[in-house]
Amino acid sequence: MKALLVTGDRSGSGKTSISLALSALLAKKGTVQTFKVGMDYIDPSYLAAVSGRPCRNLDSFALIPSQVQDIFSYGCRGAHFALVEGVRGLYEGAEALDDTGSTAAIAKSLEIPVVLVISAQSITRSAAAIVKGFQAFDRDVHIAGIILNNVKGGSHTTKATTAIEHYCGVPVIGAIPRMEEMHLAMRHLGLVPYREGSGRGDFDARIETITKLIGNYVDLDRFTSLAKEIPAPVQKTTLFDQASPITVRIGVAFDEAFNFYYADLFDILRLLGAEVIRFSPVHDRLPDADGYIIGGGYPELFVAELEANDQMREAIREVSNAGSPIYAECGGLMYLTDRMTLKKGWQDAERDQSFAMCGVFSGETRMPARRVVSYVEGTSGNLGPMGTAHFRGHEFHYSEVKLAPDTQFAYRLSRGIGIQDQFDGAVIHNTLGSYTHLHPVASRDMFRHFVERCHSTH
Repeated sequence: MKALLVTGDRSGSGKTSISLALSALLAKKGTVQTFKVGMDYIDPSYLAAVSGRPCRNLDSFALIPSQVQDIFSYGCRGAHFALVEGVRGLYEGAEALDDTGSTAAIAKSLEIPVVLVISAQSITRSAAAIVKGFQAFDRDVHIAGIILNNVKGGSHTTKATTAIEHYCGVPVIGAIPRMEEMHLAMRHLGLVPYREGSGRGDFDARIETITKLIGNYVDLDRFTSLAKEIPAPVQKTTLFDQASPITVRIGVAFDEAFNFYYADLFDILRLLGAEVIRFSPVHDRLPDADGYIIGGGYPELFVAELEANDQMREAIREVSNAGSPIYAECGGLMYLTDRMTLKKGWQDAERDQSFAMCGVFSGETRMPARRVVSYVEGTSGNLGPMGTAHFRGHEFHYSEVKLAPDTQFAYRLSRGIGIQDQFDGAVIHNTLGSYTHLHPVASRDMFRHFVERCHSTH
């Protein structure tokens, strides 16, 4: 099979729309496996939609190299082409003086070539200087080709292309004009998730339009010719080949309000001996299960519907009080508080509005608050269902959770903010709610402990 990585010179370069369209075009010719660099949920929802396969995340801050390789090999089984979408600019990462967490680190770890998207608005010859700088910054990153975005066409494209190919020795395989049709729907934390918009907006039509446009301006044959041929993935990997017998049922909240999950979570739970039962806090009643996971998402946009499903809220409070293990991340944490208050001006609201939530944790969620985007590192104490461990993850939210003063916390962070003052992982009974998002491969032992706790309490 072949593999190639698409990244940008900066955030906003257009790499997401371009990666999405190229994945869709390649999927018409064969089986495509997509990957996303970084700890992100929304871009993968689009890439999974156009490829028909779960998109998997690769992050060198949370994952060690062998885990990155195992996820890549496992994801590529049965695929003809692997397309990796980068995050932010090629060299952006967790630190200033090393490439941990960057797209470059993943490109080097997997030894796959890079197609660099350059936002060429208002520049021509200077585009060559940008490419030259990216080439010289890290010689171990192989930049195999360039796609120009936001060009005017004509002489603009010709001058920029000629300069790059002359001074940098890499081909320009596409030049895309600036077009409104290239943009995907946005909101306060980034793109609108595909899961939420599918069937209720023009998402599919917009994706189809973007795909046609990119197909007109990027040479797909030249793109695939730059890819590296890699050995067919092995049928067994260190992380994904040892399955335990199914012993527990775990309910996972999955709907338009809660859909921020890494694809590996469902594989890891199955391998640890758990049958996953998906349910909707917006629409359903709580299913009978041995434990529950409520992930992140945009519950603030469905707060009235969540409040209206009082049977669900009451059932979650009851099973928590009874000691059933519950693990909640970010949006799930917000849902487990007493109430969610949306401040005046939020979504054009004329006054503060409060909505009843599950009441598992004493306190409230307030929105909006300051925007928090950060890698997280810390240790977990012997409280709650996740066990003790050193962990790395990330937090990404626009809310503030204020809990009762006597709240106990399982996590102490050395990096990140958490719920308050670098404490995270609020615990009550056998329920843990945190702003920290854990990668299920990097934190497999914590999820193993959760499954074991589900088994011991059912």
